[in-house]
Amino acid sequence: MKMIGSDELVVMFAPIAAYWMYSGIYEWFGCMDKYTLHSQKEEDTKNLVTKRDVIIGVLFQQAIQASLTFLVMQINGNSNHTYKILEPAFLICSTRFLVAMFVFDTWQYFAHRSMHSNHYLYRHVHSWHHRVVAPYAFAAQYNHPIDGIVTETLSGAVAFFISGMSPGTSVVFFIFATIKGIDDHCGFMLPWNPFHVLFDNNTAYHDIHHQVKGHKYNFSQPFFVHWDKLLGTYAPFTVEERDDGGLQARIEKK
Repeated sequence: MKMIGSDELVVMFAPIAAYWMYSGIYEWFGCMDKYTLHSQKEEDTKNLVTKRDVIIGVLFQQAIQASLTFLVMQINGNSNHTYKILEPAFLICSTRFLVAMFVFDTWQYFAHRSMHSNHYLYRHVHSWHHRVVAPYAFAAQYNHPIDGIVTETLSGAVAFFISGMSPGTSVVFFIFATIKGIDDHCGFMLPWNPFHVLFDNNTAYHDIHHQVKGHKYNFSQPFFVHWDKLLGTYAPFTVEERDDGGLQARIEKK
């Protein structure tokens, strides 16, 4: 086993730092009620786990994630100079980045759908994530440890190996995937949010999945929606104003 270097530390901990920084920004948006998909009352009454327990669960999940990332780095190279090579040309990096996005999405779609299709897995594993019925930013990675490994960590490892990303490119990719996952759970539909322009898989799209009626739909995360549309699990939705202020996502009647 080689000594851990600065490059591996960045790959391991930069996404974790980005998680708490980006989700913290959304916590500052708490006063912007007109853009929220759930009222504070809904968060207090619908969610089945406290924010304290969510923080503890996420930190535990991230400790596992960092440990497994270290193992992936060990497998990918056996000497420190492996991480000092020049980054490939921009076009190659971009292509590998896109490949990683599709591989990441594919793994997460089928793993996520399996967690819902198998009653045992849902009841004992994936239901942890759905304790947060009214999602908020820093609950994005609140999962049962097995769910976190199978759905989150392994999807990243497979995307890393198949795409052939360099460690430098992978840092950017995992930070990007992290903040996109937070955005999907943040509970805000901000009109200037660039993610809502670039991706159909947005905050309202994933909010539908967290609703009780939406558990059989919108499994895709975090980037694209093609698997849902191809395999019949896509639920069209609208975003409407709530009578008591703010917004709500509703499944359209088919």
